[in-house]
Amino acid sequence: MPSRAPRRCTRCRQLKDADGLCSPQCRTRVRARSQRARGSSTAQGYGTEHRDRFRKGVLARDPVCVRCGAAPSTHADHHPHSRKDLVAQGLDPNDPAHGRGLCAPCHSTETARAQPGGWNRR
Repeated sequence: MPSRAPRRCTRCRQLKDADGLCSPQCRTRVRARSQRARGSSTAQGYGTEHRDRFRKGVLARDPVCVRCGAAPSTHADHHPHSRKDLVAQGLDPNDPAHGRGLCAPCHSTETARAQPGGWNRR
């Protein structure tokens, strides 16, 4: 069966491979550009106070994942309101009372559900 003609990347003009990916240099440039636009974690509000007060407080209070109850907590998740919502309401987003401890798989699931992005954005 004939295959589709190879297409060129609109950024680097290199031919894309069978998976639709272009050159590694182009992918690296695109990833770096999106990271710069997003800003560092400190620029997003996750600085020293977040690490020292919020994260440590939540993980000390919830050593086991509050969602599945089976795995150790490794992520401090803002719940039931997001960090943005807490700031908009004038509340302290670094107060451990506004968080819960989750394991990595549960945190990924909750983040995908609450903050869909990419192809899953609704």
